[in-house]
Amino acid sequence: MNALLGGWRLARALLHGLRGLALVCAVFPLLRRADREARIGVWAGRMLRAFGIGLELHGRWRPGAKLVVANHVSWLDILVLHAACPEARFVSKAEVRRWPLVARLADAARTLYLERGRTRDASRVVHRIADALREGDTVAVFPEGTVGDGHALLPFHANLLQAAIAVAAVVQPVALRYADASAPVSRAVLFTGDITFGQSLWRVACGERLRVVVQVLPALVTAHADRRALAERLRGEIAAALDAQGAIDASGRSPTPAAVSA
Repeated sequence: MNALLGGWRLARALLHGLRGLALVCAVFPLLRRADREARIGVWAGRMLRAFGIGLELHGRWRPGAKLVVANHVSWLDILVLHAACPEARFVSKAEVRRWPLVARLADAARTLYLERGRTRDASRVVHRIADALREGDTVAVFPEGTVGDGHALLPFHANLLQAAIAVAAVVQPVALRYADASAPVSRAVLFTGDITFGQSLWRVACGERLRVVVQVLPALVTAHADRRALAERLRGEIAAALDAQGAIDASGRSPTPAAVSA
């Protein structure tokens, strides 16, 4: 039964992806930015439903420009945050531009691309993020830099946070947790180790009562903050939120007060 359900969900997701590509190519050029963002949010929500994933949103987004900082669990995270915050622009690895279908959709969402491992490119992207924030955009980043296992947070890299500090934009931490019928932290969404993208797609499609909890935490002001201390503060707040949900053990962490609630 799971195999039949998984095959049906994958077929629906592929069809929905092709519809999204057609929308981007034929309709987006005629739409205002706000309308494009609304369409992106609807499309992302429907893609989650195609995979049988429910979404729970808790908390409120800070209006206006902000840097959204989230823990990274799965390739699904971008879909989830687009569904929950359609105006968000993402910083993504440059390899995405070589993925035929995904690249076109990412471009439509005004994704910022980063060449990993190139220090100069990281500096360029920080300036691009700062410009976007200055213009009133919402930009989302995953400071862990790679996906984790959902049970523990990896260290947060502080480089991209400098963009928010430079323009005194607020930073809004977000805790993402995937659960299913068998566990409060689902293994079906794992994308670590030797798991290929195809294997991950199949596991997600076959997941039983998968849902993602998006907990939006209070925004922090960043003026004159130290970026490393800010990274630790954000990591601590996200860890504490996940700990409260029973996802990880955050005991022993004492976030540094690098910023204050806005």
